Amino acid sequence: MTKFGISLPMLVLLAAGAVAPQPARADNLLINRVKQEQGMNLPTRGMSMEQVEQKFGAPKRKLSPRGGDTAKHPVINRWDYSNFIVYFEHSHVIHAVLNTPAGNNKNPESVN
Repeated sequence: MTKFGISLPMLVLLAAGAVAPQPARADNLLINRVKQEQGMNLPTRGMSMEQVEQKFGAPKRKLSPRGGDTAKHPVINRWDYSNFIVYFEHSHVIHAVLNTPAGNNKNPESVN
């Protein structure tokens, strides 16, 4: 017991609680974005480039392919639509995300 009537283990627990990590604002933003994406009609994994263009129209921009230098680094293509971005491995969708200004996507028009 300390002179304040608190045992040492209790003091340690109180101190640990004071420095415990708090959920970051970025975590909340990511969770909200994932929930929003789930409610949207986005290209799904496995769709071909042709299927994406048929269903969603031509993208605003097709970035230059990246990768392809080895089997471990396949060719990755990125298509930008006004509300979302589609990533392709070779010619099939691997991921689609909302086009939101966050992180390194503050100015998507400047990327190529």
